[in-house]
Parts: sequence; structure tokens; C-alpha cells
Amino acid sequence: MCICFEVIKEIEFIQKKMSKIEINNVYKIFGSNPSSILQMVKDGASKEEILEKTGHTVGLDNVSLKIEEGETFVCMGLSGSGKSTLIRHLNRLIDPTSGEILVEGKDVTSLKKEELIEFRRQKMSMVFQRFGLFPHKTVLQNVGYGLEMQGIEIKKRNSVSMEKIESVGLTGFENQYPAQLSGGMQQRVGLARALATDTDIMLMDEAFSALDPLIRSDMQKQLLDLQAELKKTIVFITHDLDESLRLGDHIGILNAGKLVQVGTPVEIIMNPADEYVEAFVKDVNRTKVIKAKIIMTPANQASEIDKSNLLKVEEDQFIEEFLPQVVCSNSNVEVVDKQGNTKGYISNKELQTSLTKS
Repeated sequence: MCICFEVIKEIEFIQKKMSKIEINNVYKIFGSNPSSILQMVKDGASKEEILEKTGHTVGLDNVSLKIEEGETFVCMGLSGSGKSTLIRHLNRLIDPTSGEILVEGKDVTSLKKEELIEFRRQKMSMVFQRFGLFPHKTVLQNVGYGLEMQGIEIKKRNSVSMEKIESVGLTGFENQYPAQLSGGMQQRVGLARALATDTDIMLMDEAFSALDPLIRSDMQKQLLDLQAELKKTIVFITHDLDESLRLGDHIGILNAGKLVQVGTPVEIIMNPADEYVEAFVKDVNRTKVIKAKIIMTPANQASEIDKSNLLKVEEDQFIEEFLPQVVCSNSNVEVVDKQGNTKGYISNKELQTSLTKS
């Protein structure tokens, strides 16, 4: 009878489909007595007002969000918006003034010192903006550092490290030192080190922002390729919207410590929550983000669209891939799946509307 009850509870837990990470009503106030200021924040006082009256700084203001297993969640905002403060709560480099942070259902704020050390070693790895490499260690030693901290013996450590060095395209550089590498190569070492420990969750705080544009683009592509294969849960911090749109399955936008919108890249662009978000997205090239299936009219509802002159495109194609042909031929669009089955249609007029919608 006891066994049956335990099995039932286990099934109920699985069916509940808990998010990988949940942040619930988190407040962070910096200052000498943050708890005394908490109610003032909850009552709606602005960040500027609190700083002027109390000398305290509001880092996060009632932030709640869910991050699902295997997704890349990008948190963005201007400097001082709270994005780096937020990511540092996930591995408890910072403790919240109020609220809870759940990882796989466990509140990390309740972890004791030894539990927290083990949690950081086993569950989360971090890639820093300024690489964070040890200058006196080789590439191989840097990549294997997390494994060394886990107590992995040197033969296995080096084997895993070499595998990750190869995965980021640095084969042949394993015996070099950081000073002998370019900025892009150093960041690849940082990425390989994060991958080597094989944690479920990767935290990336402005990981590519110190790189030159071309190197940055290469690193973004490398991360996308690795993520397609590994399906880690990635929390990525950036102030760059193009980077957010390229990398994120979902994007959360922070302003003055408040989470003002969470959505897919298309949702953020097509339906900005307020003027702050609208200002972010107003100059975005929508053709690089919006796919045909997002703006098509389903086939069974498209009786009024002229089908005499059609350009056939796949549903997952971005608008930029077929827009020039539509313009040149003045045609409407037939949207098909990979098997060639018709899924819907896009009129020339609908296409223009989707690119100018605010």
C-alpha cells in the first residue's frame, strides 16, 4: 500500500511538468537595511524615489518568470535594468531581499553552504564577459578546471577537456596560454570550460559583448550549433536586441528592475508591451525574424487570396529569404510544409502589413 502511494506521488510529480527554473516574486534591494525598504517598493515607489529618499538601490522589483528545460532564455535591457543582478540570483552569487528561486523545484535560497557548493559544481556553469581564464594555466588546464574541482581524475579530465576543445574549434591550441589567444579564442575556451562539466544549466552574462562584431557573430553561430545538439538550459544576458532575437527561444525585457515583457522573438517584435519595448524594436529588420508560417492565412480561410500567380515557400523560411522574389514578381505566396503540403497563403498586401505593423 505504501509502495503504491509513493508511485502515485511520483507520477503526479512528473505530470505536473515543473519548469526547469522558476523565479517567483523576487525583490532585490541594495543598501544598509534593505528589508526596511521592501514595503516601500511593494507600495509602488519608483527606483529614483527610493534612491533619493533612502539611499537604497532597487535591483529587482517583483520579478517572476519560468524557464523551460532545453530552451535559451535571453534577458535583456539597458545598463542598470537588473539583468546581471537577476542571473546572479540563479546560482546565489546574490541573495534576494524577498522571493524564491526554484531550480527543478528546489528553492536554492534554502541551500546550506556545502549544498550550495555542490549545487554550483553539478547544476550550473557560467561564461563570463571577460573570459575569466587563469593566465598561468594552459587551454587544456583551463577547460578542465571545473572537472578538477569535481574531483575527476586527470586522465578522464583531459579526455573530456579535449573533446570540448574540439567542439569549439580549438584543436591544436590546447597547450597555449590565454595571453597567446585572441579575444574570440579566449571566449571559446570559456565556453568549452562551461560545457566540460556537463551541467544542465549554463549562465552566460554578456558573454559575447566584449568581442568584435564578426567574432561575435561567429560565437553566436557556434552557440546555436552546440545548443541544437546538446539542448542545455541557457540563460543568456545581453543588451543587444539583434543578439536576443538570434539566440532566444524566449526573451525577457527588464526596465528599472521590473520585468516588462516576456515572449518569443516574434511576440516581442509584433506586440511590444509598452513604449520602452517599442523603442527597442522599432528599428529591427523584421524580415530576419518573422517566418512565413507566422503571418500566413490558413489554407481553409484564404478563399479571397488570388492564387493565379503564386510563389511557393516553406513554412519555416524567414521573410528575407523570399521577399525579393515576391517584390519582383508581384505574386502572392503559397506556404507549404516540408512534404509540400499547402498550409496557408500570404497576400502581397498582408506581407507589406506585417513588415510595418507596430
